[in-house]
Amino acid sequence: MAVESFLPGTSEPKTTIEKEVRQKPSVDERTTIETPGRQMPADEIEQDKMQVKKPKKRSAKPKRTAEEIEFVRDSTLIITEKPQAALKIASALGNARKYNDNNVSFYELTRNSKKIIVASAVGHLFNLTYAEGERGWPIFKTEWVPSYERAAFTRRYYELIKKLAKRAKEIIIATDYDIEGEVIGWNILRFIVKQEDAKRMKFSTLTKPELEKAYDNPMPTLDWGQAYAGETRHHLDWLYGINLSRALMSAIKKAGSFRVLSIGRIQGPTLKLIVDREREITAFKPEPYWQVFAHTHNTPYKYVKDIFNKDELKEFEHIKEANAATTKKTEHVEPPHPFDLTTLQREAYGWHRISPARTLQVAQSLYLDGLISYPRTSSQKLPPEIEPKKILKTLEKQFPIAEKATRQTPIEGPKSDPAHPAIYPTGEVASLDNDEKKIYELIVKRFIAAFSSDAVLARTYSTLTAEDKKFTANGTAVIEKGWMDIYPSTVEESTVPDLNGPVKIDKIEIAEKETQPPKRYTPASLITLLEKKNLGTKSTRSVIIETLFERGYLEGKSIQATPLGMKLILSLEKYSPIIIDENLTRDLEEKMEDIQFKNDNRKEKEKAVLADVERIIGNIAREFKEKEIEIGQALVEGSQELREQQREQSIIMPCPQCKIGMLTIKYSKKTKRQFAACTKYPECKATYSLPPNSLIKKTDKMSENNLPLLMALRKGRKPWIFEFNPNYKKEVQKDKNSNQPSTSS
Repeated sequence: MAVESFLPGTSEPKTTIEKEVRQKPSVDERTTIETPGRQMPADEIEQDKMQVKKPKKRSAKPKRTAEEIEFVRDSTLIITEKPQAALKIASALGNARKYNDNNVSFYELTRNSKKIIVASAVGHLFNLTYAEGERGWPIFKTEWVPSYERAAFTRRYYELIKKLAKRAKEIIIATDYDIEGEVIGWNILRFIVKQEDAKRMKFSTLTKPELEKAYDNPMPTLDWGQAYAGETRHHLDWLYGINLSRALMSAIKKAGSFRVLSIGRIQGPTLKLIVDREREITAFKPEPYWQVFAHTHNTPYKYVKDIFNKDELKEFEHIKEANAATTKKTEHVEPPHPFDLTTLQREAYGWHRISPARTLQVAQSLYLDGLISYPRTSSQKLPPEIEPKKILKTLEKQFPIAEKATRQTPIEGPKSDPAHPAIYPTGEVASLDNDEKKIYELIVKRFIAAFSSDAVLARTYSTLTAEDKKFTANGTAVIEKGWMDIYPSTVEESTVPDLNGPVKIDKIEIAEKETQPPKRYTPASLITLLEKKNLGTKSTRSVIIETLFERGYLEGKSIQATPLGMKLILSLEKYSPIIIDENLTRDLEEKMEDIQFKNDNRKEKEKAVLADVERIIGNIAREFKEKEIEIGQALVEGSQELREQQREQSIIMPCPQCKIGMLTIKYSKKTKRQFAACTKYPECKATYSLPPNSLIKKTDKMSENNLPLLMALRKGRKPWIFEFNPNYKKEVQKDKNSNQPSTSS
């Protein structure tokens, strides 16, 4: 339709006007804020309507890039560590609207007339690498680079934060409040946002009240102690890891073999602890010893010392009478303190056999779901600010036993953490299964128990004295369960007679025994040991142990070093002992704690620590390269022994088809699952399926049918023991055929 059709009161002929067709604006152009048109008097509008002019043809302008587009900085941008945290914070602060940019979600809302945008990273968006031109080892020049250079999916989060930062007049960092979270936030701030500092939200739970409080009362700056300590740790661990791992790879390559090997600042001393324990067990020689018991009134009383000289047993032969004395006491047993991470990992393994690494993974998930407080804590204390009585009242709906939490203040442990309190439930509920349910209920019951009454026990201590030799027997009875009715606990109740004065000895019993070697570490006891020795952090210890397993240095639930792990430590002790020196590692940990907790010259301290590390690695390099061939040969020997051991451990049974080879557990890269196959392949092509989505291991046990029992391990489930029957399909088919009704011709 012509323009004149829209103009009232005109009789001029129609004129066709040619107009330039504009392209559909891009997303970035649609976000450009345009200024309103110039105001005009009414008479000018009428005159303008009468004078229809052909528009001037515009000269083509180059399309603007995203960087050239101007954004209005009218919002507060909150940056979280993970997408789940972004959703929780946005929901807590207001009626948030969800947006999506390149399949990455972010949220916009208004709070107290202020525009807020909440966006997330996805863990670390930057990682350390060697600077351009650095080759071989040792290398010392490092730089932060975007994680998307190796993990492409992180680029979408990087680009979104970069775009949203242009709309921000204020930045608030809301990553996890620990050294890792601080480094994540600091890197985003300086490398993406191009800003030196920002406000900081500090919270221990992802609940609405705490998140509102954290937003309304932010810290004015980043926690620079955590930031510099975290950056120092990243540089230090990277320099150790890359240089020492390359040293091992170079050594085994020069010895004519190949295997992915690694060693690190904490890995080395940790592996040495396990190797040392293995040596103690191997070198252990059992000694016979004897325990002597005096029996009276149907009760055995044990002599207070173990006898290592058999000749001393003659001294007990003629004991016929003794003088008895019995005392009774009432003992109050306080509840256990709330969980710090290490204690949670130890208890989860002790009660449910959940590994420390899995426990941390589950606890982190429960935290992100808002069900528990931040799990990476060393604290065993519950401050009144968390309002525990309100939480207990809320928990009563799901855990009626919380009514028994009558203690006004909780029992607390000695350890504290300036960043977070002990782990506690928030009171929010969700439907949970398997490991999540076990860990959550363990945390809830531990929390309730800390506010519950003491357990009351009746203790009986009975003593027999005969010819200056003392025998004892003790009894225990539970009077009041108290907290023991809430949290898992074991008390072995027993009774002893209430004897006083002369008694007749019915018999003397002598039990011969042998001393036992030291016990191997479990994942839980090893983490406890690392904490005592100040090796690693609460967040990294379980990961370090998992890495040692993945590299083939460790095996078994009762942890022992493999031949490769043994050879590695043996060669390092001989040629480069500084790599596995726990005192050096502990000293570096203390220096990083000094950076974190003392507010002075942090940048200079960081430089000093890294300079010291470069010197140490330089010394290691000189020692190592002189003996590279010898170290490589030792590693090759260990690798070959490990392969042979693994080959033997994978043998199931003789092959029922060829009768020559052995059926072994194999892994298919194509199907990504294990199966059973004959060692005489390709002459014998016998293969058998094994349960999918599982790690299959031998049990070295046989079924009632004299068939091997295998074990299928799945995350979050109990091990499944099953019979391996290579003729299963034939037997099933035979049963089907035998059950079919006969037909007459």
